Amino acid sequence: MVVSSHAGRYREIAEVLARHGLGFLAGITGLGRWVPFHHGVLGHESRDLPYTNPEHLRLALEQLGPTFIKLGQLLSTRSDLLPPEYLQELAKLQDGTPPVPGETVRRLIQQELGAGPEELFAEFESEPLASASIGQAHAALLADGTRVVVKVRRPGVVARVQEDLEILQNLAAQAARRWEAAADYNLAGLAEEFARTLRAELDYLQEGRNAERFAGNFAGNPGVHIPRVFWDTTTSRVLTLERISGVKVDDLEGLDRAEIDRRALANRAVGVIAQMIFEDGFFHADPHPGNLFIETGGRIGLIDFGMVGEVDQKLRGQLAVLLVALARGDPERAGSALLDLSVAKRLVDRARLRADLTAVMALYQDRQLAEIDIAPLIGRLLALLREHHLQLPRDVALILKMVLMAEGMGVRLDPAFNLTETLSPYAQRLALHSISLSAYARRFGQAGLDAAELGVELPGKLRRILDLMDTDGFELHLRAAELEPLMERAERIGNRLVAGLIAAAFIRGVGELVVADKEEFRRWARPLMGAGLGGGATLGSYLAWTARRKKR
Repeated sequence: MVVSSHAGRYREIAEVLARHGLGFLAGITGLGRWVPFHHGVLGHESRDLPYTNPEHLRLALEQLGPTFIKLGQLLSTRSDLLPPEYLQELAKLQDGTPPVPGETVRRLIQQELGAGPEELFAEFESEPLASASIGQAHAALLADGTRVVVKVRRPGVVARVQEDLEILQNLAAQAARRWEAAADYNLAGLAEEFARTLRAELDYLQEGRNAERFAGNFAGNPGVHIPRVFWDTTTSRVLTLERISGVKVDDLEGLDRAEIDRRALANRAVGVIAQMIFEDGFFHADPHPGNLFIETGGRIGLIDFGMVGEVDQKLRGQLAVLLVALARGDPERAGSALLDLSVAKRLVDRARLRADLTAVMALYQDRQLAEIDIAPLIGRLLALLREHHLQLPRDVALILKMVLMAEGMGVRLDPAFNLTETLSPYAQRLALHSISLSAYARRFGQAGLDAAELGVELPGKLRRILDLMDTDGFELHLRAAELEPLMERAERIGNRLVAGLIAAAFIRGVGELVVADKEEFRRWARPLMGAGLGGGATLGSYLAWTARRKKR
C-alpha cells in the first residue's frame, strides 16, 4: 500500500495516468486506489487520429512537471529498456516553462550573493535568454566587459523535486513487488540512479566543477571552447559562466553563411565526443544541437554541464573487448563482453545469446570495422539486450545514446559522413591500450588483491564446513550454471586453464570429502586455517591427500 505522506501528489499522478489510459502503470505502482471513478477531461487536445501509447506517456510526463519530464528525457536514452517508438516520442519532451519574474530573480541573487544584480554586474538583462524547469539563464556583462550568462535556480524547485523523487522511489518499490516482469529490471536501482543524477543537476556548484574539468581535458585543443566559470558570483543556486555565441550546429543555412566547412566540422564535432568517451573517460551526457555552438572560424563551443557520465578503466577495457570481438566476428567473445557490460536479473541462456549474435554478425561478414554502419549494428545489439532481459548501466546507455546522436549530427552536416571511420582510430587506441603492459600490470595487481582476499576468507569458510559436518553433515548439489561466478573470479587470478584445474580439483576434493573420514579431513584442514593459504605447500598437501584417497 502506498504511504499517504504526499497524498495530494499521489492523487494527482494517478489522475493524470488514468486520463491518458495508463491505468496499467497505476495498478503496478499501487496507485489504483487513488484513481477517481470519473477521470474528468482528457488533459490533451483532441484530434481525429487516436493518440498512440508512446504519445500518451509523453503527454502524461509533461503534465506531471519537471521531475517527470527529466525522467522521460532520461528514459529516452535507455535503448536497452524501451523499444524505438517510445524512445523517439520521449525524445520530444520539452523542458520549457514560464519564466520566473525579474523581481524574484533579483531578490534570489541578493540572498545568494549579498548584493543585487545591478551592483554585481555592469549590465543584467531581466528578460531571460531561456527558461527551463530547474532554472533560467540571463545575459549579463562584467565590469571588465566580459559577456556572461547567469543561471538562476527556480525558487521551491528543490522541495518539489525531492518530493517527487521520494514518490518515484516508493512507486518503484511497489512495482517490483506487484509486477512479475519487474524481475527483469532493477526498478529500485533505476529510481535511485535517476534521483542521484537529478540531484546533481540541481547543484550549480557541481555543474561549475564539471565545466572546469572539461576545460582541463580540452586545454590543448584550440578548436574547442569550454566557458570559464566565475566563482565569485557562483553558488549552488546561481552560476555565472562565460557566454558562448555562435551558430547552432544544426543551423545548416547559418553555417553556410558563415562559410563553415560542414564536412570538416562533422569530423571535428564527432571527434570531440570520441575524445570524451575513449580518451578522457568523462563525457557530456546531453550534447544535443542546442548545446553546441560554432563560433567564427569554426571553433566548437560547448555549454550546459549538468548531466555528465564517466567511463572508468574497467569499463573502457570491457568496451575494447566488445569492439575487438565485433571487428573479429567472434560471437562467443562478443556475448561474454555484452554480459560483462550488462546487468542480468535472471539466468541468461548463453547458447541462444551466442546464436543470436552469430546471426547479427553474419550481416557484417568480411567487413572491416571502418566499413560497418554502426547505428544499425547498435540497434540490433540493443534489441538483443531487450530480448534477453539484459540491462545496461547508466553510463553505458548514455554512451550508446551519444554515439547515435553523433551519427545523426554528422549525417545532417555531411550526408556522406561515416561515423565508424571517425571513431575507428579512437577505438583502436582503446583496444591497444587495454592490452598494453601497463594494463596487464594493473590486472596482475588486482589478481594479487583477489588472491589475498581469498587467503583471508578461506579459513573461515573451512571452519563453517567443519561445523556443518559435526552436526547433520551436508549434501552436495552442483550445477554448471552455479559455478560461473566462481570461475569468473578464478579467471582474474590466472588464465582459463589454471582456473579449470582449480575448479576441477575443488569439485573432486569436495565430493570425496563427503565420504572421507572427518578426523583425517581435520588433519588436512587445520594447517590451511592456521596459515591462511599462505603458500604452495598447503595446497600441495591437499592435492596429495586427494591422490592418496584415490589409491585406497
